[in-house]
Amino acid sequence: MIDQACAPVISLHGLTKVYETPVGPFSALRGIDLEIGAGEFVAVVGKSGSGKSTLINMFTGIDHPTDGEIVVDGVRVREMNEGQMAEWRGRTMGIVFQFFQLLPALTLIENVMLPMDLVRSYRASERRDRAKHLLEQVGLIDDADKFPAAVSGGQQQRAAIARALANDPLIIVADEPTGNLDPAAAEAIFGLFESSARAGKTILMVTHDDELAARVPRTVILADGLIVDEIRRGPSEYPERRRERQADRRS
Repeated sequence: MIDQACAPVISLHGLTKVYETPVGPFSALRGIDLEIGAGEFVAVVGKSGSGKSTLINMFTGIDHPTDGEIVVDGVRVREMNEGQMAEWRGRTMGIVFQFFQLLPALTLIENVMLPMDLVRSYRASERRDRAKHLLEQVGLIDDADKFPAAVSGGQQQRAAIARALANDPLIIVADEPTGNLDPAAAEAIFGLFESSARAGKTILMVTHDDELAARVPRTVILADGLIVDEIRRGPSEYPERRRERQADRRS
């Protein structure tokens, strides 16, 4: 349970998603209740088809629920139109997609700059330098001017992570972020997520890697569209950053 002195950054209540299929309705999510606080690092695990990707698609606004309430950083997600949703998502969330979704006609550095261009989050003169800094953090500065097709899948994944951080988002959502990385690169990316959580960002990571999930302070386990268990291994978040975040929200 999130401390009620601090409102959760992500709040889901009665979240339901039903898909119509040729053989009848399929319930991908069946009344999910979940609250995640500022600065929490949370892993979501479960077998294929358990509802993990559907869950993150709901609160990022990529897909729409059949029923239920979604509040993210005080915003009721279901009340926004598509244009408002795109602007809000670009400023609030950094999303690492499972299959990268880099634009093939843009270089890696241009892909990282794109979110900044879309929501004008940094001055035009600052965007390239910020993109270089992020590519350096993920070990890709020497490949900045290459196109996605010219680098490996693991390098594309690291570029996608740099792109997700471009607008300094409050929330980072990562769908299997280390699945295509070698152990050293995966360790570096995990460390980047840990340091981001210490800086007050909320991290939600979908993973099939049980060893990786075991290193995250909080793990939510899904099965058949339901949360069936939750494991906490330590402090739910970094208290000093949580207090600062609440002070910002009140000011």
